[in-house]
Amino acid sequence: MRGENLLFEDGLRMNIQKMSVWGPVCLTLGLLAGFAGPAGAGTIVGSKHDFTNSGFTGGQICVVCHTPHNADISVTDAPLWNHTLSTQTYLLYSSPTLDAIPVQPSASSKLCLSCHDGTVAVDSFGGQPGGAFNLGGDVAVGAGPEGLSDDHPISSTYDTALASLDAGLHDPATTQVIIGEGDKTKGPDSIANLLLFNGTLQCASCHDVHNNFTALPAPGDTTNYLLKVSIAGSQMCLTCHDK
Repeated sequence: MRGENLLFEDGLRMNIQKMSVWGPVCLTLGLLAGFAGPAGAGTIVGSKHDFTNSGFTGGQICVVCHTPHNADISVTDAPLWNHTLSTQTYLLYSSPTLDAIPVQPSASSKLCLSCHDGTVAVDSFGGQPGGAFNLGGDVAVGAGPEGLSDDHPISSTYDTALASLDAGLHDPATTQVIIGEGDKTKGPDSIANLLLFNGTLQCASCHDVHNNFTALPAPGDTTNYLLKVSIAGSQMCLTCHDK
């Protein structure tokens, strides 16, 4: 990975030093808060979001996204956010059959896109510009002139009223779902409680960045998209869509 020998200015060094004390605490709290699952149900260690061996984190896991001090509070529901946010305005998905109202990404989706739209370097955190590398290829979402027009709508309201308007949607207040698989599951509970955030559909409705309750795409498939529900047999789609 590029940037292994990247040197940071004093401000980032101080931030990493603080995280050397708070990092393990933040990781533990982050895994416990809101995820009352079985012990050992998930960890970010060794996952796609573990940059401890990249050379730009000082060996810390949490610091790329989170900080205990001087966090960015400009985004609602941003948990002690530390990564530089994207300033992109995206072209949104549009369809004559769409009853939901697409809006610009908000909340946790905006946080995901701060890396995944490819406009901000992954190592741009703690007030530093970074520059080691930007995401591209299959993991770049919202990049380019097409923006989010070729991706599932996010940050839009999904509630009983929308389900009543669109017969092709399950009512999120009453439809049950189980997330994860094997001994790492949560539920059954409603779509609203397990997949939505303040009644909105976000990136984290389908993907679990902290790997607490994830499922493989299909039996025997080792590709890990950090999905909450497997896509085998279109289970993920049919969780919300009544087709």
